[in-house]
Amino acid sequence: MALIPASAAADPVVVLGPSGHATVRNDPFLTVPAITPAPSPSPPARPVRAGAPSPRATAASTRKAPRRKPKKTATSELARLYGAGDITQAQYNGYKAAWNSALGTERRLRGTRKAQLAGVTANLQQMAAGGYLNPSRLPVLFLTLARNQQYWRTGPLLSYGQRVEFSGSRLVWEYYPGQGIELTVLGSFGVADGLYTAGRSHYAALQELLGELIPLAAMRGGSLTWEYYFKFDGGIPPWTSAMSQGTAIEALSRGYEALQEDTKLQDVDYLSIAHQALAIFTRRPELGVGVPTARGRRFVQYSFAPGPGVEVINAFLQSLIGLYDYAQASGDPTAQSLFAIGNAEAESEVPHFDTGAWSLYQPGEEDDLSYHELVTGFLAQLCSQTGAPVYCTTAQHFQTYTKTPPALTLLTTHARARKQITLSFRLSKISHVGVVVLRGTQTVFSTSASFPYGVHAFAVPAIRRTGQYTIHLAATDLAGNFDRIVGSVQITR
Repeated sequence: MALIPASAAADPVVVLGPSGHATVRNDPFLTVPAITPAPSPSPPARPVRAGAPSPRATAASTRKAPRRKPKKTATSELARLYGAGDITQAQYNGYKAAWNSALGTERRLRGTRKAQLAGVTANLQQMAAGGYLNPSRLPVLFLTLARNQQYWRTGPLLSYGQRVEFSGSRLVWEYYPGQGIELTVLGSFGVADGLYTAGRSHYAALQELLGELIPLAAMRGGSLTWEYYFKFDGGIPPWTSAMSQGTAIEALSRGYEALQEDTKLQDVDYLSIAHQALAIFTRRPELGVGVPTARGRRFVQYSFAPGPGVEVINAFLQSLIGLYDYAQASGDPTAQSLFAIGNAEAESEVPHFDTGAWSLYQPGEEDDLSYHELVTGFLAQLCSQTGAPVYCTTAQHFQTYTKTPPALTLLTTHARARKQITLSFRLSKISHVGVVVLRGTQTVFSTSASFPYGVHAFAVPAIRRTGQYTIHLAATDLAGNFDRIVGSVQITR
């Protein structure tokens, strides 16, 4: 499970115009991480049991098959919602026409384009079959369908994780091979935060973007929630994230603050909307993102993966920042309580994500450079907000680690001739490590590879001649810091 990290520069975005012509530009505000999992593989076909009757034989059987409950489909669920009075006739007619139009486009497309639009319609059908279609989800689901129908007609083919925008809209989409383009909630709300930070001249654009995002929230567990509608590491849509929800609340708080500074903006009750988005933090996964602990509550990155072992610390910290900002802007006691119990848990967890040389993304897995910088920034922000020593100290540690060379220790000092040598070493942090084995000035063996922190080994082919061999080990960490050590291995019979 991974995120595209925040980039130091603006991210390139494919922008599709109304005529179907695409251009590539840099979005200066699109610098926050977006949830971008690798696509989940399709489930294998169910094998036919030996001796099982063929479909033809079954059809020919005179024995009456048991009556099965009709399968829910997108069209049958739309009809159900209309019949129950949950959507109007105009809405029903519009959604049904949009569905049929997308299927018609899918039939006319070929290759990758067809596969991407088919992935979107398949996800929607799966949600319908699971009973997940409700009136609050229809706007975002059918917007997703329409944008994919529009894009795959003429838009250029995309690389994994490519960001997409559409002319006339500030929403950010992202490409997941096999599932088309999907709304990146975190990225879009992150752009809103960036627009606020950029100053008053961008406040109108901020309000415009929030105006697009607010109607795309769904009701989930009694909470206004911005969800995700694609498959991810075994999770099926719809699912949600504490990180994106926290960023949404933060962006809504920024919208409120912009209103206080610029009275020319349209009056919107952003704080009331943010309050409606709090309950998801009180619900347990898979419905919500709050996991009770002995000290308080952990807010998890993925509602379908509450841990243990997948506690993503940067997501937890960002959700706390969003709650803190909203609580400060609103004085909302629910937000204050949620921040307090989450903060108590986070303060106890943060030291476990410090290896002494680098940061961890989740238990046992180190951050890449961008994530290391991201979590350092979150810790510094929480340090500024709360003054908690653990945030301040850990942020300082992480800042130091970007300037500290990796430490290497050669562990193997003896080996047998004519047998493969396991040349073991200890490494302090994730680095690219090279090894050179010398007999005198002659190179006997050399190679390199990337390793995480801990004890690792190079497999050195068998050496026939006995004697002392010089070992050069060199490591370069993700920040470019370099270290080299020289040791020796005695080869005996």
